[in-house]
Amino acid sequence: MRWLTLYARSRQMPASLAVVVASTVAVWALARDGGPGPVDPQLPALVLALGATAVSVGLGGQDHALDRTAAIRWVPRRAAHVLLGGAVIGAVLLAVQTMGEDLATTAFIIRNSAGMMGLAAVGATVWGAQYAWALPVVWLSYALFAPLPMGVPTGVLTQVASWMLLPPGTAAGTWTALAITFVGTAAYAVAGPRR
Repeated sequence: MRWLTLYARSRQMPASLAVVVASTVAVWALARDGGPGPVDPQLPALVLALGATAVSVGLGGQDHALDRTAAIRWVPRRAAHVLLGGAVIGAVLLAVQTMGEDLATTAFIIRNSAGMMGLAAVGATVWGAQYAWALPVVWLSYALFAPLPMGVPTGVLTQVASWMLLPPGTAAGTWTALAITFVGTAAYAVAGPRR
């Protein structure tokens, strides 16, 4: 159990968890309006992007050489790190929702938390852990600030670009999130973070 504690500390997991919980509670508290209508999907997508940003800090260690030459198998540990990070982000939002107002459905949260961590893993693999946050934030920003004008038909490419705001039953959103999660987790597990 000591190696797990050391790993968690070296990857700044306690601080990341604190940021995930604080940001989720803050957005949840701000979103409470008591209205009977559905909550805008932008808020839960923002919460999950904030969580992925906080967890992405731990996708790189303090010593890159040690990460590459240690006598342990890194591939399963890196894959577990990405998948557990997504699970924790989603679990925190689901736990906060039990206090009252629902921000999103369980399927929406699972899909987006996995996809956001997949984006963070791609970012860590391509640009390094210090910039792993950029891909989830940029993709969410595009989806939020580049909406289509009213009356424009939404094609598959548009749905792929805005997958994190689509309802959970949308095939393009689900398959995009699955592909991003798989590619990001596999690339990060095999290659690790860039220096």
